[in-house]
Amino acid sequence: MIDDPRDPRRPNGKPKKNPTRAVSVFIVVVVLLVIGTILFNAIREKREFDEQNAQPSAASDVRPAVPALGASR
Repeated sequence: MIDDPRDPRRPNGKPKKNPTRAVSVFIVVVVLLVIGTILFNAIREKREFDEQNAQPSAASDVRPAVPALGASR
């Protein structure tokens, strides 16, 4: 009868807290923060890479129209 929830010495008859639950929640939060940081850095570096190596878009690359050879024949 060591863990009896009806023990009068226990305040308000509340059961003991499980310390492993707090540790597991902490570990899950840390893992999610690490994954979020990795994804954030990957997206930011991809955008920086795309800005540095940007090809001119089709709208800015305007060339005069040249008729194809033999198109009117």
